[in-house]
Amino acid sequence: MSTQQFQVHLVRIDNSRNMCRFYRVSIEPTLFGDYAVERGWGRVGGRGRLRIDLFAEQSQALQHFLDMVRQKRGRGYQPSPLRDARIH
Repeated sequence: MSTQQFQVHLVRIDNSRNMCRFYRVSIEPTLFGDYAVERGWGRVGGRGRLRIDLFAEQSQALQHFLDMVRQKRGRGYQPSPLRDARIH
């Protein structure tokens, strides 16, 4: 099992359409040796929704992860500047 972490937090803000959405996706190992792709989405400031997809292989989970990020980036979502900032 790899210790590599995969996590992305995206936002889409369009004030003219009163749109303020978030989308986060990550890959987490499960207790049974599978890989879970966890996706959360909703309005910024709200609880949002959560979906978990399980995969037997890390490569399958990674492909699904990349497909989801690619799809959202194509729809105008951008990396969240506050969420991705690191304090050193």
